[in-house]
Amino acid sequence: MEVSDFLAQDDVVPCAKVTSKRQLLQMLADKAGEKCGFDAQQIFEVLMAREQLGSTGLGNGIAIPHGKLKGLDKVIAMFARIDSPIEFDSVDDQPVDLAFMLLAPAGSGADHLKALSRVARLMRTETVVEAIRHTKNQAEIYDLLSHAVEGSAAA
Repeated sequence: MEVSDFLAQDDVVPCAKVTSKRQLLQMLADKAGEKCGFDAQQIFEVLMAREQLGSTGLGNGIAIPHGKLKGLDKVIAMFARIDSPIEFDSVDDQPVDLAFMLLAPAGSGADHLKALSRVARLMRTETVVEAIRHTKNQAEIYDLLSHAVEGSAAA
């Protein structure tokens, strides 16, 4: 499974102007709702419920909010590069400036885990993360996200 299997260029927000975790999750839910035709409030509630279990802020300014949505037929994603880092209750207490949201069908154990693993591995790649932080261009960010994973999958 490659990032391009669940993330399209239009799913990248290169300059998200949000000031809180809640606002970020709402913005991602709104965009995901437009993409998949689901109610944005339902998506937001799924993301918030997951955050109640423990923060998806991994550290190093990166968060991977995720959840499972009943009725969804495939894994979908949204990516946001946040203009001004926000508090996210991350494991290292550092603010977040990169968020990669994943939604998976309710019964998709393997696909959800494969996508989450792929994204986590990608977001641990320092060169990719730093390159993303230094561009506000949607196409460049998408290219970095989609090609870095495909390149590492071949390695």
